[in-house]
Amino acid sequence: MSVPLLCCVSDIVRPGWFFRDGVMAVPHEPRLDEPLRRAAAAMRQATESADVTAAVRTMYKRAGIDPTKTRPSSEALLRRVRRGDELPRVNSLVDVVNWCSLESRLPFGLYDADRIHGSVELRLGRPGEEYAGIRKDTVHVTDRLTLADDRGPFGNPTSDSARTMVTEATTRVLVVIFAPVSIPPAVVDRVAATTAERIAEYCAR
Repeated sequence: MSVPLLCCVSDIVRPGWFFRDGVMAVPHEPRLDEPLRRAAAAMRQATESADVTAAVRTMYKRAGIDPTKTRPSSEALLRRVRRGDELPRVNSLVDVVNWCSLESRLPFGLYDADRIHGSVELRLGRPGEEYAGIRKDTVHVTDRLTLADDRGPFGNPTSDSARTMVTEATTRVLVVIFAPVSIPPAVVDRVAATTAERIAEYCAR
């Protein structure tokens, strides 16, 4: 599966995205222990990247979301690490994406490509649209940024759906970087390339 991602909100977000086949998600990849520890330690010492943080918050505000109440996933990771916690460990695929999101400070989405049906578009949610979140209650996306396929919404920059979540049975993924339009395309391309390289190194089947 390699259908294009159609962005219907190009004045708000310029997404980076790619499909990757031949992957696997293991519960714990020991080779990630040290890189993730180092990444968290470095981020605790790093100077705040105000430009990126502000750009992501502006992206949320332009989509009608208060980023102080509904935090971007990247900011939630950064806050967790800054208070002394380590990066959460879920499975090798999720762990790599969280690593890249923390370093870039951009929200990511990670989806099982075999659970996506038909074309994919990034748009604002329609009235009444919602989905069952991962370990969360129903996620309402009316007038909010959302990814949707032929069956409806399945992800956004804060929380993704149970329907398309990555599991140990996943062999193909869609990775989406929710980059604000103010972030240069070359930066988004570089983040996507790094993410693809790390998935190939740590999550190849």
